[in-house]
Amino acid sequence: MFDFLEIGTIVGTHGLQGELRVNPSCDSPAFFRQFNVLYYDAQGQKSVRVVSMREHKNLALLCLEGIGSVEAATALKNKRLFFRRDDVKLEEGQYFIADLLGCEVFDAADGALYGKLNDVSQPGANDVWHIKMADNREVLIPVIDDVVKQVDVKAKRIEIIMLDGLLDL
Repeated sequence: MFDFLEIGTIVGTHGLQGELRVNPSCDSPAFFRQFNVLYYDAQGQKSVRVVSMREHKNLALLCLEGIGSVEAATALKNKRLFFRRDDVKLEEGQYFIADLLGCEVFDAADGALYGKLNDVSQPGANDVWHIKMADNREVLIPVIDDVVKQVDVKAKRIEIIMLDGLLDL
């Protein structure tokens, strides 16, 4: 598991004072509110203090220390921002997508291996896991209590109950 995870990508500027428009890689722009420090790299070697944050539509608008002009902000376009995993406490049953990717998915009843989780989409009511099967098919699994029975990201193991018809699609 990585110590630093991507939180978003700087997609442009907002105004003339160096405010940054950031497209979140997380559930929503509101996730940014809990951070006083972000990082310009995935190793946590280049930190920057968050001066302010506000939401605008589906973007986070950030003022970062040392970025006080539109020119300085423009130079950061397409740069990714990261947060420290230890700065976030997830509730029971919540996981970082980065931790789920690569997990092997097993049948909870008989232990048969279905495949590996290789993507997560978030279309609305619940997340959808993309499972790459042994035959290279991709099966979409709804992340609901009736399906997901156990998740152990440290062991990279997920156990599910396959609903009728999901393998037929």
